[in-house]
Amino acid sequence: LLTRFLSQVGHEPLPPTIGRNVLGRKVLYLPGFFTYARHIVEVDGKRGLFRGLTPRLISSTLSTITRGSVKKAFPLEDMEHVSNKDDVKTSLRKVVRETSHEMMMQCVSRLVSHPLHVISMRCMVQFVGREVKYSGVLRAIGRIFKEEGILGFFVGLVPHILGDVIFLWCCNLLAHFINTYAVDDNFSQASVIRSYTKFVMGIAVSMLTYPFLLVGDLMAVNNCGLRAGLPPYAPVFASWIHCWRYLSAQGQLFRGSSLLFRRAAIPAASFPID
Repeated sequence: LLTRFLSQVGHEPLPPTIGRNVLGRKVLYLPGFFTYARHIVEVDGKRGLFRGLTPRLISSTLSTITRGSVKKAFPLEDMEHVSNKDDVKTSLRKVVRETSHEMMMQCVSRLVSHPLHVISMRCMVQFVGREVKYSGVLRAIGRIFKEEGILGFFVGLVPHILGDVIFLWCCNLLAHFINTYAVDDNFSQASVIRSYTKFVMGIAVSMLTYPFLLVGDLMAVNNCGLRAGLPPYAPVFASWIHCWRYLSAQGQLFRGSSLLFRRAAIPAASFPID
């Protein structure tokens, strides 16, 4: 988790190496996950790999509890029952209802758990500048509240929620249409294929929505007083849209998405940040 996030913020302490792509052409590759992790251990020891773990675990726990509470308060069973034997139009209606219910749970859980996610990101990014500003969950909560107010706990929330919503709808609808129109019921393995469709769609769609995750995480640490969130490491972004435009212009919207085969980016033309 730490190695991926440091890759997201663009912290590359190790030089790239020359390798070859599938076509045999020479390209520059940035250090992969294991090399990067070994560097962190050399600098911080093995404990350094677990920076931000405590708030991350609390965030995940809050998310799980919130989803369970929302599910109990608004059970899907209370909605109109639709039989699996109904026609395609009714089946689509069922998918829309189920996705709407899942979206509601995800949005509420994201809202509740996001403050701890912000703290976790800031604890991790302190590796870049060797800071100790956010050491301990309670201390971090007090510092954010004092310096940024309540809104400081929700920086980066909007792109995260947008990414979650787009992911859910694209994944569920694509899986439904593929299972309905592309998988033949006469095929002996149709049920097996349908059981994996949503999983495969999830992998594909997660790559498309990755920029929302990246922008949300970068906004969580931007201009928070830490070295990695300030120039020259990063511009001070006025909004998450500003951040998105900057990364897009630099060709960096998928920065950190790969852990093993990371190609070094070609320097892009400077992009106005004002």
